[in-house]
Amino acid sequence: MKTKKNELIHLVADIGGTNIRLAIAQKGNKLIEIETYKCEAFRSLTEVIALYLKEKKITSTIIDACLAIACPVDNDQISMTNLPWTFSQRALQKELNLNSLTFINDYTAIAMAIPFLAKDQKIKIGEGEPEDKKPIAVCGPGTGLGVAHLVSVHNQWFCFSGEGGHVDFAAVDELDIQILKQLQQNKSRISYEQLLSGYGLEQIYQAICEINGKKAMSFQAKDISNQALKHSCPICQQALSQFCKVLGSFAGNLALTLNTAGGVYISGGIVPRFIDFLKTSDFRKRFEAKGRLSKITQNTPTYVITESQPGLLGAAAYLMNL
Repeated sequence: MKTKKNELIHLVADIGGTNIRLAIAQKGNKLIEIETYKCEAFRSLTEVIALYLKEKKITSTIIDACLAIACPVDNDQISMTNLPWTFSQRALQKELNLNSLTFINDYTAIAMAIPFLAKDQKIKIGEGEPEDKKPIAVCGPGTGLGVAHLVSVHNQWFCFSGEGGHVDFAAVDELDIQILKQLQQNKSRISYEQLLSGYGLEQIYQAICEINGKKAMSFQAKDISNQALKHSCPICQQALSQFCKVLGSFAGNLALTLNTAGGVYISGGIVPRFIDFLKTSDFRKRFEAKGRLSKITQNTPTYVITESQPGLLGAAAYLMNL
């Protein structure tokens, strides 16, 4: 990549516990020069970003950067949860000679990507049509359960993130109640994240085994979903079906919270593995079943994000909106 002297460069990154993805953002949220590095191969974040700039021959003295990272970013000092990387935001900016540096939470980045997703970067589940510039919600079952909302103000999107995945789990049907009782034997409080995550799917499976007097296999989440999709384990199928139901109820709650007529989106590494299963499950039925207010959820569309780089795309959108 050739850069001119004093050319403004928009550097974006999506930093996880295993990989760091870096790219250059251009107008229209176009990403170029995308590269992925293994975090364990580097002693620090400064080292990997410096290598990227060197490899891409970026010599511009004006670099604005937005880095999405999977940990809190409220303080100058950042300590990554799953890496021995601890650094000062101010020191990092100085070391890399950046014109500006903005850190955002990785889930804020995913949320900011949503208004810019094309049709081939998402899959619609069920009925409902989005209303332009209306609030949007996103939730993401993965290692945990991320939640965020987007609101458009004067044609600019603002993200409101929080810890919505940790709200109290509300049982809806009889199996929900039985699973809740099983989980309460070992935990004093059950949040939605205790069911809507990789660990959550495993807990649903183990609880159903207990309920049916069956011995639970040492299945991880991916094993449960694979067994369910292959129709080789009835309890795995039931566990995945119940996971989809609970996800529908939770997503419907998000739709009501902010009347998200712009849609409710599902991200994360779990659900995209079984989109066809989700379509035929009771996900949408539970999403819409909100009593007197069911009209709201019936008109609210739901989508699964299939874009492979939502973090980079969202970091670019955030940077361009500054």
